[in-house]
Amino acid sequence: MNTTNKFSLLILMGFLTITSCGKKDPARDGEPADVIETTTEGEGVAAPVTVENVLVIEGNDQMQFNTKELKAVAGKPITLTLKHVGKIPKEAMGHNLVILQEGTDESAFALKANEAKATDYIPESEKASIVAHTKLLGGGEEDTIEFTIDKKGTYNFICSFPGHVAMMKGVLIVE
Repeated sequence: MNTTNKFSLLILMGFLTITSCGKKDPARDGEPADVIETTTEGEGVAAPVTVENVLVIEGNDQMQFNTKELKAVAGKPITLTLKHVGKIPKEAMGHNLVILQEGTDESAFALKANEAKATDYIPESEKASIVAHTKLLGGGEEDTIEFTIDKKGTYNFICSFPGHVAMMKGVLIVE
């Protein structure tokens, strides 16, 4: 068995060990974006208010985002944080979040991204198809980006790491 096969087998065994032993935290499922409790004088019950255009999304070692839908307000700055809550390094299980322009073919973009290892799977030839993107992250890392989308619409987002787009995708709805 050559060195490449041994290394691939080692990574696969490590991935299977980690994913089979991990426990799911049900409290994190469906966790909303930052919430502020507010009360008006004279009112007894606090009403949750989502902080406008502050978005947090998580990716894990099972190639999943914790949500498939994000919402933002058009024309106002958006702060988006991607957290890789897994443990596997980015070379084997990297995650990013790429927001694509409306009408971009996800599959065609992903094929070009597969060939863009030198630029962390963000293909230079497809820059015009990208609204915004995070850095490529390994387990335990996070990245926060700020951008503005002026046009209302539905924008697809994906993880462009090879093989991830089939499971790691969703929509950003800008209203």
